[in-house]
Amino acid sequence: MHYKIGDKMLVTCDNWFYTPDGNTHRAVFGTVKGIHSDKTTLGIKTNDKSTNWYLEIGNMFIAGCQIHYAVKTDKVIFKPHIRLIEEDAKLLEVAEPISHIYDADKEK
Repeated sequence: MHYKIGDKMLVTCDNWFYTPDGNTHRAVFGTVKGIHSDKTTLGIKTNDKSTNWYLEIGNMFIAGCQIHYAVKTDKVIFKPHIRLIEEDAKLLEVAEPISHIYDADKEK
């Protein structure tokens, strides 16, 4: 499968990241706008121990070294993750406060 500029993708990252609303996320969904060099993105040439390319997706950039998985998809469910915990010999559903997927195409 080939990915191209304009595709919508879900990209998971190796580390948590902050978004403009102050929340932390582990994945991003949005429209791929480009793949750029360190010089284009940061305005400098980085050394060999730094990433030298960035994925522009929606309203953000992801360092190439942080990309874990990338999936082409047209939609994502942004409902918070629900996990099961055991308490007093009962299984309870606990919803995370927010989705761990950031919508980079969402208008701010």
